[in-house]
Amino acid sequence: MPYANSTRSNTAPHRKNAALRTPSESPYQQRTTQKDNPTQQLIKQAVDFLIQQLEAGKSETLTAYLAAMARFHSYSFGNILAIARQRPTATRVAGFGTWREMGRFVKRGEKGIQILAPMIGHRRRKDAADEEQSANRDTRPAPVLIGFRAVYVFDVAQTEGADLPEFEHNISGEAGDYRDRLIAFLAAQNIALEYSENIAPALGVSYGGKIAILPGQPKTGEFVTLVHEAAHELLHKSDRRTMTTATVRETEAEAVAFIVGQAIGLEMGRASSDYIQMYAGNAALLAESLEVVQRTSAVILGAIRVESSGTEDAPPDSSPEAEEPVAEVA
Repeated sequence: MPYANSTRSNTAPHRKNAALRTPSESPYQQRTTQKDNPTQQLIKQAVDFLIQQLEAGKSETLTAYLAAMARFHSYSFGNILAIARQRPTATRVAGFGTWREMGRFVKRGEKGIQILAPMIGHRRRKDAADEEQSANRDTRPAPVLIGFRAVYVFDVAQTEGADLPEFEHNISGEAGDYRDRLIAFLAAQNIALEYSENIAPALGVSYGGKIAILPGQPKTGEFVTLVHEAAHELLHKSDRRTMTTATVRETEAEAVAFIVGQAIGLEMGRASSDYIQMYAGNAALLAESLEVVQRTSAVILGAIRVESSGTEDAPPDSSPEAEEPVAEVA
């Protein structure tokens, strides 16, 4: 859809702009119960809190959620929401032990941020025949996910000690090399890019396999427009297009541009509270939308945040999600 830098109205969109999918069609209502799935329980708590805050007129909560997706894009969707809900101002988190290894220590009295870490185990052999077969193959059983456990992380502001290294990508207000990397990413996805004055007053248009950009934009503005249209290409050229309205698709693309822009240091303003109004307070549909936004922004960030060594640009602090205790289950 054409992308123009227009100002949104604060009034609630008409009902026809609501997401088309009915509540029963949402995968968030088809999965296991909250008791059986702690990840979905974590997501539901965060989304319910977001709805309460937005209905109370506190749109900064949505901005905090999207900003968290920008800062912690390598984390799972549920843990991103958990961090944003418990500590909206968090910028960099790690476990107690990781901070200590980096020469920093959690301040006395600070409360940890609870997230979930996976537990990976090996299923125990049930009988002697299985044991003998395994010994003959001289292989261990494949690791399996056996559940999740609660772990606690702390924001850098909750710690003190040695200074942390600054990263080269911490820029302010400039797109830098990210624009060129984004263009290369689009080419790798077989998405053509052209510049055309014929699309005015739109800044960009996504055609499905091709993006047109209005020439003459500042590099930073062009980058944000490119991200917006790339989001349409990745999100809305498949089944999701028929499940959503034009308003929902535009808002999701804006959210992706907001997350990616913030992640590379651009000033992106505040997220629109109209987002929640399009879903008429439906937590399941809102959660689904936020998750596809988070995944799409993570794909784009993974492509453009690359160091000269060719590895993904990520902070050195290890996520508790990577700490996988090994256990046996019968």
